[in-house]
Amino acid sequence: MQRPLTNCSKPLSAVSSVVGAQCADITESVHVTGISQSSSEVVVGDLFIALPGEKFHGAQFAADAIEQGAVAVLTDLAGAAMVTGVPVLVVENPRRAAGVISAWFYEEPMRDLYSVGVTGTNGKTTVTTLLHQIMQAAGRESGLIGTVETRIGSEVLSSKRTTPESAELQGLIATMRERHMRNLVMEVSSHAITLERIRGSHFAVVGFTNLSQDHLDFHKTMEEYFLAKAKLFTFEYADLAVINIDDAYGARLAALTELPVVTLSRTNSKATWHFASITRDYVGAAIAIRGSGGILIESKTILQGGYNYDNLLMAVAIAAESGIDAIDIAAILPQITGAVGRLEAVRLGQNFTALVDYAHSPDAVARVLETAHEIAQGSVIAVLGCGGDRDASKRSLMGIALRDGADIAIYTSDNPRSEKPEDILVQMVLDIDVQAPNEVITDRTAAIRAAVNHATAGDVVIVLGKGHEKGQEISGVIHPFDDRIELARAIEDKK
Repeated sequence: MQRPLTNCSKPLSAVSSVVGAQCADITESVHVTGISQSSSEVVVGDLFIALPGEKFHGAQFAADAIEQGAVAVLTDLAGAAMVTGVPVLVVENPRRAAGVISAWFYEEPMRDLYSVGVTGTNGKTTVTTLLHQIMQAAGRESGLIGTVETRIGSEVLSSKRTTPESAELQGLIATMRERHMRNLVMEVSSHAITLERIRGSHFAVVGFTNLSQDHLDFHKTMEEYFLAKAKLFTFEYADLAVINIDDAYGARLAALTELPVVTLSRTNSKATWHFASITRDYVGAAIAIRGSGGILIESKTILQGGYNYDNLLMAVAIAAESGIDAIDIAAILPQITGAVGRLEAVRLGQNFTALVDYAHSPDAVARVLETAHEIAQGSVIAVLGCGGDRDASKRSLMGIALRDGADIAIYTSDNPRSEKPEDILVQMVLDIDVQAPNEVITDRTAAIRAAVNHATAGDVVIVLGKGHEKGQEISGVIHPFDDRIELARAIEDKK
């Protein structure tokens, strides 16, 4: 876990008072010098925050945390019964307390940066990556936190989840502040909002890309999913909202939010930011963007596909709203690239296009296959699976999106986790009559090879679902697996 080098030390009594915790054995001699929510990352002087979970209570690991050097534990009443040997701060909602304490402990670092949070079902990673690239190119040293990676200036760290837990998040941002970052761009997941990981955080701008079916294993209904996202668009968390109103949920959010709103649209000229023109060619597109106050930004982009133009529009709008000059933005746009694992090309001199993409929801699959057809001079051959232990209700919808969007559809496995891959595939093709040349191939490597073997000149082969991921989880074990490597090997063998 990344922490600032600057020494932070707070009396435990002050920590307790911030969240109104109950504790019978606080002494003035106990000082907290760090915060951790993982017992394996505790260092001497830490407050260990033990959260209740679906399978385990964090307090079960309190003894390990204390052995590592934790000087106190914050948890709920159930967790307190499992802790001995150090003062225990008891609160009703330790998740909420974790956010509040972490932000307070590091003296609200997010407010010292121009902080941008982007949420939505699809596009978060691409928008944040594009915006981070624009800011860096404009001379604004910036931090990035997201699904693929975390960046502190030139330092690149791996990301465990889209939005880190509270203590890790605030420690990261405090480190960015210490290293003189001027800006922060980060993805904000609906899980992070619901589980209050961002409690105590505040953004200058929050962006909304779109909303479509995903994560219903967690949120249960689309309405619950939408309302989770909508919580971010309040004065508690932000000063300004930038919203894509081409999306129906985005239009609803723009009308609902209490924040000042900047609207985006690919085609609606009444939106604050919109495209005046998009002229596509074989390397990308020439674009003209109208924005606040009549700004006109004319430039080029190597990005392909309608949804990527939506992502680019949001990045441009937020960059301009942050104060970056329109002339500078226009000069930067031809240089910027998409995110890793998002329509990422694998090029080995073959006579067809080979792509990898992270699409793992019905809407994302439909959108990316639409883009594949825009690129293709021949057929679109697509490989897709559905992850195990996740929203099962979207599996048949993803299968249908693959059938409808691909000329050749190959159904396969994708991180089955504790489920049987064959059972997931049955659900994917439940409403589909799979006939040749379409196939169901359980083994993902074999499926990718089959797709490549189908390809002829001008076709597009696209492998969906895992994107940047480098592992395949089967029965609790993560095996090395990278779609880009498997695709490259298949192309080499075909050649």
